Amino acid sequence: MISFLLRRLAYLALLVLVATSAAYFLAATQLNPRSRYEGRNPPPPAAVVDAALDALNLNDRTPVLERFARWSTGVFHGDLGRTVDNTSVNEEIDRRMWVSLRLMLLGAILGSALGVAGGAYAAVKQYQKFDHVLTVFSFVILSIPTVVLAVLYKNAGIGLNNLLGFTGETKLLYTTGEMTPGLDPWTGAGIMDRMAHLILPTLVLASISIAFYGRYQRNAMLDILGSDFLRTAQAKGLPRSRALIRHGLRTALIPMVTFFAYQFALLFVGATFTEKIFGWHGMGEYFVNSVTGQDVNSVAGVTLFVAILVLIAGFLADVAYAALDPRVRV
Repeated sequence: MISFLLRRLAYLALLVLVATSAAYFLAATQLNPRSRYEGRNPPPPAAVVDAALDALNLNDRTPVLERFARWSTGVFHGDLGRTVDNTSVNEEIDRRMWVSLRLMLLGAILGSALGVAGGAYAAVKQYQKFDHVLTVFSFVILSIPTVVLAVLYKNAGIGLNNLLGFTGETKLLYTTGEMTPGLDPWTGAGIMDRMAHLILPTLVLASISIAFYGRYQRNAMLDILGSDFLRTAQAKGLPRSRALIRHGLRTALIPMVTFFAYQFALLFVGATFTEKIFGWHGMGEYFVNSVTGQDVNSVAGVTLFVAILVLIAGFLADVAYAALDPRVRV
């Protein structure tokens, strides 16, 4: 098992290297930081622009391989470079990643747990009321773009607040921001306030995960229900519910763990729109602002963050895969 996990970790690390390198080359060749200076009135002299861009390793007149070598050397030493506004990319990511992580992790955990449980139960109750409800819910949620879904949830939250009389500063469901300004985030009131602000954005991401996992888990469980090993377990005296949980659900989860790693990449895309709609200042907003602001180093830094997140999720998925299926340990 150790050798299997080491091989998978090396493979995932290689994917991180390839993904980050490709993102840097794409950003360095397609974005134009020089336009930030040329758009000023009056435009600064070309020599001044070149000197400023050289200091940030953003000069498009320097060969891209040379710029990539400088950037990758800095990354190796823990420095992601400077933004086009001459601020630290490290500081921006360190400030914003915790905002996105608590949203993405809570959405992933809640969505995957409810999706797997709901999908398995829908398979056992095939063509009954719960199965039909989950099917309709999944198709409706998956057919709506994330940005539209976030707007719908936000409007529903505003409507519910107005209906229940929460029209002042205190809200039942907060629709803007990650916390109330002025509150100490580490006091009891501050923690409760941040949790209240989490509800609607988390529901957006969790709904997508529930729909995604629910459909796949239902289909995987249906393939298992008629298996010989389940009938054998019941023939030996094991109650059907215990046979389904101990043997059926465990077997049906094996193909599901493959989706776990890639879910974080999809959640980041969803979080990008969700953060914009709900006014959260996380990695998704930073990525959009970096692209529109022609900021090469920031785009590469965000890509590295997402790639490492997928690497960690992929490694955890491999550990779960090895625990569920002993055949991969050899």
